Order: sequence, then C-alpha cells, then structure tokens
Amino acid sequence: MAETQADGDSTVDQLAETAAPDPESSYQPASWPAEPAPTGAIHHIELWVPDLDKAIVSWGWMLTALGYRMFQDWPGGRSWQSGHAYIVVEQSPARTASRHDRCRPGLNHLAFHVSSRDLVDQLAAEALLHGWKLMFADQHPFAGGPQHYAAYLENADGFEVELVAD
Repeated sequence: MAETQADGDSTVDQLAETAAPDPESSYQPASWPAEPAPTGAIHHIELWVPDLDKAIVSWGWMLTALGYRMFQDWPGGRSWQSGHAYIVVEQSPARTASRHDRCRPGLNHLAFHVSSRDLVDQLAAEALLHGWKLMFADQHPFAGGPQHYAAYLENADGFEVELVAD
C-alpha cells in the first residue's frame, strides 16, 4: 500500500522533509512562478480556524504531504503555496464561531488531486496521525461513487478534505 524507499522512509515522509522548513534555520519560502497565472485561477483560499497551533499540525502536515511549501508565517496565521495558489490558516479575532460547520452555507470541503490510488491510501492512513479522521469509512474508498476513488477526511475543527486519485 505505502511506497517505502530502501531506507524505510515513505514517499509522504520524503515530501514532508523536502517541503517543510527547518524551524531552527531561516527557510526559503515558496516563490511565485515566473509566468503569470491565467485569469480565473485561484489566487488563495483563507480558512479561519479557532486554534492556530492545532490547525498548523493538521493543515501543515496535509498541505506539505500534498507538495505545498510554507509560504508565509505571522503571529495570527500561516500559509502554504503550490504554483500560483496558496492556502492560509488564520486565527482571526473577527471570527464568530468556534468550529467550522461544513453543512452550513459556505465552504463544504476542499478537494485535491492525488497522483495514484496507492498514494490516496497512504495519505489517508498517515493523516490519522496528524489530526484527521476518515469519513464514510464503511464506503471508503468509493464514497463518491464506484468510479471515484477518494479519501474523505475531517479534522478536529470540522474542515473536510477530499483526496482524489487521478
């Protein structure tokens, strides 16, 4: 199921090591691609979270495992970038709720491309160690239908991520 290299590190571990900054050194943040983004492309997505430290654990792991690189870091938030788009987690003092409810009007979930079914399985298994739980476990990995191989994950703050095998 999980791709493991000769030294025992998984593919996801290697992605995390190459994409996560070393907190003891000054990191080189992701940079903008040289070519301009096409009109209509996502520029950024900002998620307001009730607990930034908890969000950094779950979202930081997830986004790094998906190939994003840390982009910005400030006392109230952090962001990770892939290509022209970046995703922000922010603990804003202006938020009006203590938990995200994906069933209310607004954001239901974020869906990400994943290169293979094996990697979907590996990410779903490792996500459990980083604050995510598998949703629709009785229908996994075909909760979206027989032709749709995906893992649906939810973190402790109620945010849902869908990892879709290409």
